Amino acid sequence: MFGFGTILYVSLLLVNAMAVLSEDRFLARIGWSSARPPNAGFQTYDQAQGQGEVGIKTKLIELISAVRTLMRIPLIILNSLVILYELVLGG
Repeated sequence: MFGFGTILYVSLLLVNAMAVLSEDRFLARIGWSSARPPNAGFQTYDQAQGQGEVGIKTKLIELISAVRTLMRIPLIILNSLVILYELVLGG
């Protein structure tokens, strides 16, 4: 009942969910935009000292941005394969 195929389906659905999130419409409204402030490249010495600590929110924002950038073509292929599998074998 709960096997390897189910885990693959759930992970594919979660990656799809991250890929379709709109940064302008949804993520920016809740403060999860990956856009950097205009002066992010220029840091003082005091700002650079606390840079070693990266929060979970920052890591999740970077993960969502990476999924949206890097997984676009592989997701199209994987979704097509899953659809064909479901149509042919009726999984």
